[in-house]
Amino acid sequence: MKRMEPMEPMKPMAGPKPWWPADLGEPSSSGSQNDLRYAFFPGIRRLLIELNGTLDTYDTGDHRISGVSQQDSQGQTLAFTSQEGLVRLDGLRQIR
Repeated sequence: MKRMEPMEPMKPMAGPKPWWPADLGEPSSSGSQNDLRYAFFPGIRRLLIELNGTLDTYDTGDHRISGVSQQDSQGQTLAFTSQEGLVRLDGLRQIR
């Protein structure tokens, strides 16, 4: 009877691919809730929001985003936590 060969090690599974442009690097904070995803890039002061498949970019100024709060699921009122407290999305400048 032929001797069994040892099993070949499994290859590592690939993690999820980022949904933001690769040239932005890694965000310091990111997350998702319902149909919303966000990623914050402090080096360039940008907050990316993907809502229902639409990607928007915001200038965060001096805010360092660390979390998100979805206030109303119907109106999609969003607020983010920063070192200065809550920051509403409509208070940030959208970049076209």
